[in-house]
Amino acid sequence: MMVLAFYVAIFVISMLIWGRVRRHRARHDFTSLKTVTFGDESAIQPDRVASVISVLSVFLIWGAFTGSGLVPLHVPGPFVGEAAFTYTARASDGAEAEAGVRIAVHDPAAPAPPPPQMTPAPGFAQPDAAVVQAWRSVLLRVSENDGDGATVIAIDGQPVAVDQRVTVAGGTVTLTPRGSLNFEAAKGMQMEPIWLPSPEAVVARFIEIATNGYQNTSLWGHLGASLARVLAGFALGSLVGIPLGYAMGLSGWFRGWFDPIVEFMRPVPPLALIPLVIIWFGIWETGKVVLLFLAALWIMVIAARSGVSGVKLSKIHAAYSLGATRTQILRHVIIPNSLPDLFTGARVAMGVCWGTVVAAELVAAQKGAGMMIIAASKFQLTDIVVMGIILIGIVGYGIDILMRIAERKLVPWKGRG
Repeated sequence: MMVLAFYVAIFVISMLIWGRVRRHRARHDFTSLKTVTFGDESAIQPDRVASVISVLSVFLIWGAFTGSGLVPLHVPGPFVGEAAFTYTARASDGAEAEAGVRIAVHDPAAPAPPPPQMTPAPGFAQPDAAVVQAWRSVLLRVSENDGDGATVIAIDGQPVAVDQRVTVAGGTVTLTPRGSLNFEAAKGMQMEPIWLPSPEAVVARFIEIATNGYQNTSLWGHLGASLARVLAGFALGSLVGIPLGYAMGLSGWFRGWFDPIVEFMRPVPPLALIPLVIIWFGIWETGKVVLLFLAALWIMVIAARSGVSGVKLSKIHAAYSLGATRTQILRHVIIPNSLPDLFTGARVAMGVCWGTVVAAELVAAQKGAGMMIIAASKFQLTDIVVMGIILIGIVGYGIDILMRIAERKLVPWKGRG
C-alpha cells in the first residue's frame, strides 16, 4: 500500500506540474487546431514526457524501497547498530531484580560482529547479549542466566504478559510462553533483498550471467530458445487460425461447425492445458510448441473472423458492380481490409505466447528465459528472477514495437476508411 501511495503521489504531482508547463507552451500542429478533442481518439497522442517520468518513477520507487545507491531518496531502512533494553525478573521467592540486554544488529552483507561486552550485575538477574542480522529476530533465554524459577514481569519498566509485544530501542521484544524474550530488529520500510533486490544487484547479476552464462547456457542462448519456441507456436497458430477465421467469416457452415469449438476453447487459459499437452505430446520441445500453438490459435481465428466481418458492405457491392469474381473480392477487398484486425490479433497472440512460454518451460526445459527464472526461484536467487522478468518484459515490448512498425509499413490504409 505504501508503494502504491508513493506511485499515485508522483503521478498526480507530475501531471499537475507538466500540465501547467504545457499550458505556457505554444503548440503549432494539426491537433492544436482541433476544436473538439475530448472523445476524439485521433487527438490523443502519447505524451513522451509522461512516459519518461513514468519509467523514472518506477525506478525511483524501486531504489527508494531497496536502499539503492543510485537514487537520492530512501524510505527508512532496517535498524542497524546496537539495541538495548532492560527487563525486570521476579524470582520464585518474590524477589525482583533488573538486568540489561544489548544486541548488535548488523547488515546481512557485513560479517557478524562479536556480542557486546556486559558487566555482571549484583542481583540474580544477569545481563545478556546477542548478535542478529537486520530483518531477523533472536531468542534470549533469560532463564538460563536468572534461574529456572525467575519470570520476566516488565520490559523497560512496562509490565508485560505472554505474547505481548513491547517496543524498545531498535526493535520489539515479545515474551514467549516459555519465559524467553524474542527480540525482533526494526525492519523499517525497505524491502529485504531476498524479497526484492536493489537495481544495482540486478545489473551486477545481469553482467555476470551475460559474461558467464547460467547453468551451462549463455544468457542469449536462454532468450533465443524462448523466442524460437514462441515464434514456432505463433507461426503454426497463424497458419491454421487465419484460414479458419476467414472460412468462418465467409461460410455459414464453417461458422456453425467451428463456432462452438472456438468459443469453448477461447476462454480456457493455456496453463490449464499443460497436463494434457504433456500426456499427449511429452515433456520435450514438441509439447512446448504445441502449448504455444494453442495459445495463439484461437486468438488468430477470432481476429481473422472479425476482420472479415468488419469489411464494409459498400466495398463488396462496388467490387461486384465492377465485375469482380469471388476470388478477386477475397484477394483485393476482404484480405486488405481485414489486415488491421489481423495485426491487432497478432500482437495480442504474441503477447500471450510470450507470457505462456514461462509456463511452457516449467517442465524439463534445458534452457530458456522461463527455465532460468524457475531454476533461480528454487534457490531463492531473487536477483536472477527479477532480471529474467525484466528481460522478458523488454523482449516482449520490443516484439510489440516491431509489429507496430510492420503494421504501419504493410497496412498504411488502416483508419482511412
